[in-house]
Amino acid sequence: MADRPQRLVIAITGATGAVYGVRLLQHLKQAAGPDGRPVETHLVISDAAVLTLHQETGLQRKEVEALAHVVHKQNNIGASIASGSFQADGMVIAPCSMKTLASVAHGLSDNLIARAADVMLKERRRLILMVRETPFNLAHLRNMTAVTEMGGVIFPPLPSFYHQPKSIDEMVDHTVARVIDLFGICHNLAPRWNGMNP
Repeated sequence: MADRPQRLVIAITGATGAVYGVRLLQHLKQAAGPDGRPVETHLVISDAAVLTLHQETGLQRKEVEALAHVVHKQNNIGASIASGSFQADGMVIAPCSMKTLASVAHGLSDNLIARAADVMLKERRRLILMVRETPFNLAHLRNMTAVTEMGGVIFPPLPSFYHQPKSIDEMVDHTVARVIDLFGICHNLAPRWNGMNP
């Protein structure tokens, strides 16, 4: 592994919160892994995500794809990331729709996003699902439980306020920082908690 960059698969689905995927790609493009290696990103954007990206961020597909090192089409089941023999260090689905959550929870592998997630689970690699829906129904909760039991990390992008954010960008970056932390990647996106002053 020392002769290759740290590799992360990033998927953006059609749930609201497309900005999380975009900001994650922007920060990873400049980031270094725990041993100083660059971070190589492999991106998959669902068809529904293209609409959400434009609605919520004003960005076109090509603009977002330009943030990644490698881009894969949603229906390309023959892509490198569809195989466990492809060395990747983890995957983040940001945001993760309830449809994608269900596909992962039930092992459907019905598109490249679900298949790549299935690979992460079977190879015991880190899989983070930034699930975005509210309120949750029982099917959502059961699917999240199933993914957790398989080793995945359910990470709803919930804002925090203890760092007293001044803007939406700061709130988004704080959440993205927590995701990046899970891969041991260095960053200066958000202040660290040092305890409360008495």
